[in-house]
Amino acid sequence: MGGMSVKIVFACIAVCGLVAAMPPGKTLAASNGQHDFDFEFGSWNAHVARLAHPLSGSTTWVAYDGTSVVRKIWNGRANYGELEVSGPAGHIEGLSLRLYDPQSGQWKISWANSADGTLGQPMVGGFKDGRGEFYDQESFDGRAIYVRFIFSDLAAKSFRLEQAFSADGGVTWETNWIATFTRTSGHAGS
Repeated sequence: MGGMSVKIVFACIAVCGLVAAMPPGKTLAASNGQHDFDFEFGSWNAHVARLAHPLSGSTTWVAYDGTSVVRKIWNGRANYGELEVSGPAGHIEGLSLRLYDPQSGQWKISWANSADGTLGQPMVGGFKDGRGEFYDQESFDGRAIYVRFIFSDLAAKSFRLEQAFSADGGVTWETNWIATFTRTSGHAGS
């Protein structure tokens, strides 16, 4: 057998072994992460608590309530979400764009706020054991910080999203955005 044929045979054995080792009901496509955000497709009631002045020592939180709608693109390998919430501190309209990278097996999440009209640099990460973690480095008040998103408490009718900043290279984190979502009766976008 030629070198290329041997590689093809070993690749087929590896894929067959991976498929055989998967739990019943799972497929190779479903196990590689490209459908990790499928739980979020549809319409949600959103409650957001936001730290008024992150990384300043402030403990003042402001609350917002509204809606979120997440729609799938490319059969779930991408999606976009629209968030609209209001509260005593004002009104937030945001858009999240999430793209699956098949080469790395990771997701990239970008956020845009209608207040500034720019698409931010993407956070990168993925899901493991029902928890999503995403990271990037940004500038905040003229200094470089790390930013972290955590998706948790994933259920059919609810989930939680937290954002935190670190100004010390990831040694400590200050949570500054806590959003809880509960599904509405409709499933728009699914």
